Amino acid sequence: MGKLLVVGTLAFDAIESPFGKTDKILGGAATYIGLAAANFDVSSCIVSVVGDDFPQEYMDLLTDRNISLDGVEVVKSGKTFFWSGKYHLDMNTRDTLATELNTLADFNPVVPDNFKDADVVMLGNLHPSIQLSVINQMEKKPKLIVLDTMNYWMDNSLEELKEVIKHIDVITLNDEEARQLTGEYSLVKAAQKIEKMGPKYVVIKKGEHGALLFHNQSIFFAPALPLEEVFDPTGAGDTFAGGFAGYLAASKNISFENLKNAVIQGSNLASFCVEKFGTERMLTVTKEEIANRLLQFRELTQFNIEIE
Repeated sequence: MGKLLVVGTLAFDAIESPFGKTDKILGGAATYIGLAAANFDVSSCIVSVVGDDFPQEYMDLLTDRNISLDGVEVVKSGKTFFWSGKYHLDMNTRDTLATELNTLADFNPVVPDNFKDADVVMLGNLHPSIQLSVINQMEKKPKLIVLDTMNYWMDNSLEELKEVIKHIDVITLNDEEARQLTGEYSLVKAAQKIEKMGPKYVVIKKGEHGALLFHNQSIFFAPALPLEEVFDPTGAGDTFAGGFAGYLAASKNISFENLKNAVIQGSNLASFCVEKFGTERMLTVTKEEIANRLLQFRELTQFNIEIE
């Protein structure tokens, strides 16, 4: 069984979209990554921090899916990271209503000894210094280090982010972030610039318009499945990352051809995530549903054409 180390937030979210709103519910990058990766034959461990207000039932949801929480620090009398946001009608834009770092403000990650040899490390969206600290704690070079980041770190910690990028194999970011990081409008040119920073592979996510995988001069495109119901895009990018990293950790095949499969697997799982609020859909999705939707992806992308 492959080993996957996940670094990211366990959090509370409060979400509002054109289709409804929630009170505080389970959220956080590491939560979505872990739940997505749990759909593959992989042993995973989360490194994160919470306050003692984080319910035991949320812990149990994760451990019941073979996700170790040995790397989760529980701060007594501390409060768990909280984010609140409101989505606009197009579901691609949102307003952040509240961000409370709480225990995350002083987080120093500690990788459990039995995961310092993980096959794949998935660095969720956190401060670059936290991401680098985890890389430095690994006793054995992972087969693959995947990093997710965002424009906030480009605005506030650019040099630290560039330092982390030197040490990773795959970076995942959205099209806006790729353009900001490189100053290039063309995503092809942006990917080429990012590869020169260190990563072998660049994944640029385009939300409802799919994802692009770049490696040297090769490009692969994975569509997003057109859906009848989209309630909440929160966590879709992290679910994509979890499916991507979980599949690669399970298959133990780190080739460009297999990374194509991983992008499809990530896109497939993300399509379930958006169908309900928060983690609700990821907690009920079945292996059969995942397999059937993969067939839909195949039908969406396969065609025969005669070239004279």
